Amino acid sequence: MSDRRSEQSSGDEPSSSSISDEVWQQFLSDSERDIRKSAPKEPSARAREVTQRLKKQKGEPEGWRTGPAWQEMNGRAARRRKGWAVIGVPLAIAVAVVAMRPSLIPGDPFGSSAGSSSGASSGTDSATSPLPDETAAPTAPPSAVAADTPTLAHPFAGSPALRWADGAAGIVLPKATALGAIPKGRVELALQQTKKLLVDANLNPDVVAGARPEAALSVLDPKQPHVLDDLDSSLRSPSKTRDPLFLFSRFDPKDVKLAGKVIKTRGRITFAKGKFEGVAVHADYTFVYPVVRADGSTEVARTIVRRVIDVELPDATRYQVTPGRLTLLRYDEDAGNSACDIDDGYLHPQFPSQAPTGSAAPTGPSIDPYDRSRQLGKGPQGCGTVSRT
Repeated sequence: MSDRRSEQSSGDEPSSSSISDEVWQQFLSDSERDIRKSAPKEPSARAREVTQRLKKQKGEPEGWRTGPAWQEMNGRAARRRKGWAVIGVPLAIAVAVVAMRPSLIPGDPFGSSAGSSSGASSGTDSATSPLPDETAAPTAPPSAVAADTPTLAHPFAGSPALRWADGAAGIVLPKATALGAIPKGRVELALQQTKKLLVDANLNPDVVAGARPEAALSVLDPKQPHVLDDLDSSLRSPSKTRDPLFLFSRFDPKDVKLAGKVIKTRGRITFAKGKFEGVAVHADYTFVYPVVRADGSTEVARTIVRRVIDVELPDATRYQVTPGRLTLLRYDEDAGNSACDIDDGYLHPQFPSQAPTGSAAPTGPSIDPYDRSRQLGKGPQGCGTVSRT
């Protein structure tokens, strides 16, 4: 799993055209302190772990409206990847009982009593009917489902994602509203640009098969220092510290391909007034990819990727930015069921028939990749196992 965080810091400025050295230095000190508090813990040493955190750039701005405004922001993103490689064995008896008698679980674990669904056909069985859209952070992982083997015909069998929305239908934007002096139209633009980024980076079948994510890159501001250069470098020459998987979901088409046309999606988007007098958008989504080997095998495996990103559409009248383009502030990512020791820029799912055993099996902690209540960057470190796929 991986965690990228980039904070671009330039707080509310006075309306005058200049700022005193004392005020600016105090602002830098406060920002640096806040970033240290919010930064994720350093990962433990292991293959596929990003080994360094890109440092916060600091510099006095050369002007409020006329200077190189991106010097007022941190242009790089600190990143961390965590890989959870091996499929865990579920408690078959317990999940079978739950599947047949969900009423045995207190409350309404399947969320079938409220809300509207998106991206899947409705049904009368609460175990297979689509879930309502996620409108708040979950407080617990999804309930267990009946153990079942995925197939080409049913690639999400035995997965909580069976009830999730299909593809882009799962990225449901909130209703845009004005944010004080920020008009509704600018809020709507920020939301649409964020969705375009998410869809191309995670759901475009060509990008998933290794193609360049042109649409996703097109919404990012080229004036933001280093970001596009770093992403371009990661796509051209992947490495442990510059990995396209930080932001894009990609599989090597020589090794694996999607099992069918559906990628399951679940998550939510929120917005608020940002640090740079613009629209800040927070997105937290999990994507489930069913794949088969490219050699013609019909065995299906699933890789689960969760992404959390923060972007902002800054006020172009106060900062020298590209109007309509997003500033990338933070990006975190976890990948469940992907090899931990390969840094070629692709996800490498492990198939049940190829799972290592004995001394070759990972010994790290077990993680539920479907648990959207878990805060990224706060879990155990190391190359471990996933409890289910």
